[in-house]
Amino acid sequence: MSVKNQFSKGNILTIDIGGTNVKACILNSNGKIVTDYVSKPTPKNARPSDIIDTIKDLCQDLRLFEKISVGFPGYVRNGVVQTAPNLAENQWTNIDLADRISHIFGKPVRLINDADLQGLGIVKGKGLEIVFTLGTGFGTALLFDGDLLPHFELAHLPINKADDYDDFIGKKGLEKVGKAEWNKRLKYVIEIYKTVFNYDTLYIGGGNSANIDFKLDHNIRIVSNQDGIKGGAKLWKAKEKFLVCTNFPKTKA
Repeated sequence: MSVKNQFSKGNILTIDIGGTNVKACILNSNGKIVTDYVSKPTPKNARPSDIIDTIKDLCQDLRLFEKISVGFPGYVRNGVVQTAPNLAENQWTNIDLADRISHIFGKPVRLINDADLQGLGIVKGKGLEIVFTLGTGFGTALLFDGDLLPHFELAHLPINKADDYDDFIGKKGLEKVGKAEWNKRLKYVIEIYKTVFNYDTLYIGGGNSANIDFKLDHNIRIVSNQDGIKGGAKLWKAKEKFLVCTNFPKTKA
């Protein structure tokens, strides 16, 4: 698929940075994917410069867009990254990644947590909806009537004396205990969230959602990364709260 011959007004380059892969595509203003969905592995122990280089390489053939949405696997405040637990250690404090990406392309950028971006693309806008992303780590997003609630790094709450949720149910946990035990762990986590949040709907995405082998409740849905990346369009329709940053480049790098 190509954007050649497609009207570019309102198109949005959407980038989903994960601990395992970096994905990208161009959406129209209604969230329809209008280019190929492309992906590259996330460099091991990725520093900010590694992520920037990966984005440049990944998006070199993506053209005809007016603005950019980015999901990032860590805590983001006003477009500035504060944590990145599954990337390079001690390299991601107070990194204005939105501004750096803005200067690559000469376009305005909005950057939020990757699970929050997925949530915007997935939810139906009815009541309290929660999104899990089961990938390198354990991502969560909370939305009420379609609006993002403040982002909490719930993955880093302790779940036992040795593990936080990231270790318990993320890639490390799956590799440590195997698929059967990992599914038991996921059931346990779901029961905790049912009790604590009493959600209307739970959506489960990320690469490791393919390993789920038990019957899910009627209000739990499995979703794809391509469904979630459509949140890049909704991000530009969201109210500019503390969790959304719009950057307009002063110069083009």
